[in-house]
Amino acid sequence: MTDPRRARGSTTTTTPPLVEPAAGVGDVRIPRLVGVAWGLLLVNTLGTQGAETIVPIPRLVTQLVTMGALLVAFALALLLNPRVRVRPSAYLLLLSLLTVVSVMSSMQLDSGFGSLFRAARLGLFVVTLWLLTRWWRAGDLRFVRFHVYALGGVLLTVLAGFAISPGSALSGPGGRLVGVIWPIPAPQVGQYCAVAAGLAIVLWITRTIDGRSAAVVAVPAVALLLLTHTRTALLGFVAALAVAGCSMAFTDPRARRALAAAAGLGVLVTLAFSQIILTWLRRGQDADELANLTGRQKVWDDLLAEERTVREQLLGMGLTDKSFGGLPIDSSWLSIYHEQGWAGILLVVAVLGVLIITAALRRPSPARACAIFLIVYCTVASYTEVGLGDASPYLLHLAVATSLLIQGTRIHPGSGATDR
Repeated sequence: MTDPRRARGSTTTTTPPLVEPAAGVGDVRIPRLVGVAWGLLLVNTLGTQGAETIVPIPRLVTQLVTMGALLVAFALALLLNPRVRVRPSAYLLLLSLLTVVSVMSSMQLDSGFGSLFRAARLGLFVVTLWLLTRWWRAGDLRFVRFHVYALGGVLLTVLAGFAISPGSALSGPGGRLVGVIWPIPAPQVGQYCAVAAGLAIVLWITRTIDGRSAAVVAVPAVALLLLTHTRTALLGFVAALAVAGCSMAFTDPRARRALAAAAGLGVLVTLAFSQIILTWLRRGQDADELANLTGRQKVWDDLLAEERTVREQLLGMGLTDKSFGGLPIDSSWLSIYHEQGWAGILLVVAVLGVLIITAALRRPSPARACAIFLIVYCTVASYTEVGLGDASPYLLHLAVATSLLIQGTRIHPGSGATDR
């Protein structure tokens, strides 16, 4: 048999996977079903309407699929973790408190019986995340791999729909790219593209994956992002990459070179294609539409002007479909205020605050850079996208960030056991 110590010292090179196990955790076994459960959690957060699919899918069927995915994810997590061993997590503790607030507000039935169903879904979502914390380990990037693979699987359906029927795929408002195999609206497609591409680029900058692996993910994802014409996703992508890059620049010459090259390229592209860029950003809208944030401002003003009781101000109206007066709210903060009141706002502020402070206190590493990217992206996108107060891809992004910031765990190779 080959001496394992000699094998570890070998200079033979191979093509690395999307994410290699971090140093010291390579022998710790994570069941593949953990990745399956993670992918099912993402399926649960998919939209159930928003685009005409090539093969019509009744909304009841899409709802059954998404809710079934959550039930199967919970069952898998419980099967893999029957003794319910979990890791302490301030993030999940705060989400658990947010779930309690959601249940309390939804029990008033101000938003109908559907609010109770949504609160129960959020509770099961958070419990499943708790069960999966058993496999969160310091320095381990494998949950990043699970996340990128899950996002990539969804984007493959979008790409397949575009290849089969380009006209249908570009049928979103103003010719925006949407999912036509599964009804995924353009903003959600843009979000998946931005996060997948950003994580791949950060992993490449930190030498965790090679350039070819990064390009396989990032190049098509950025192309699809541009086809969605999603300004929020693009802004979040650029801002999060910039902050993550700056966090590495003080200690990593490669990060400094990448930031300098990106800045120079950005200036050149802006000067050479300024008119095309402005046209893309306008999306065919006039000055009034841009000033009103594509109609969002009117909804926001009406929501804030709504008279509310003290209870409704503190606890909200219960979980809704993220609309007000029949129109989408399109803001995490106003949606949380409407549904979970000031209590929900304070809890979500605490979530982001804890993650930001924890990331700032960690030593520079690939895990920290990926966590910073995810935290900044979710913070930027929260202004015009909903999701921070309910089961959504944003909570999964932040869960990955939390798993990357785990510290103080010693791992015994080969056994999977840990000391706290």
